[in-house]
Amino acid sequence: MKCQRQYSTGFTLTELLLTLAIAGVVAVLAVPNFQSLVQSQRVKNASFELYSSLSLARSEAIKRNSNVTLTGVPYANNEFGWSITAAGGEVISTQGAMKGIVFTVLPGGATGITYTRTGRATATPTFQIDTSATPTANVRCITIELSGMPRAAKGACA
Repeated sequence: MKCQRQYSTGFTLTELLLTLAIAGVVAVLAVPNFQSLVQSQRVKNASFELYSSLSLARSEAIKRNSNVTLTGVPYANNEFGWSITAAGGEVISTQGAMKGIVFTVLPGGATGITYTRTGRATATPTFQIDTSATPTANVRCITIELSGMPRAAKGACA
């Protein structure tokens, strides 16, 4: 009778430890970039929400042929949200606090924008949106033009 060798399948302990070590190094290198990506997406989403709310307020003012106001609502921990109300006090839309986002209103920190029935805004503030009070690489800027249309741009407000 011949003696046959049997081979076991699977990984050796050395191969498993080497794979885990490489995965650990890759994870340590990837975490800072992932955090930057998350912050960038938060700022992008917050700027889109504000932009769409400004557009909604403007279109509702034109549609209703009356004033519509977007008013800032401060929350705890310096968080910010807003509500859109019609001239009679009817709430059209609300946006709750956006965690980890800093809204800076320039100039003077106005907290409300009223759109008239023509779609023009009574004030044209600029909104700087970021994850901190000092501008980072993720900062976005939303301005309101004289026509009342919002305009979004990447970068700090000039």
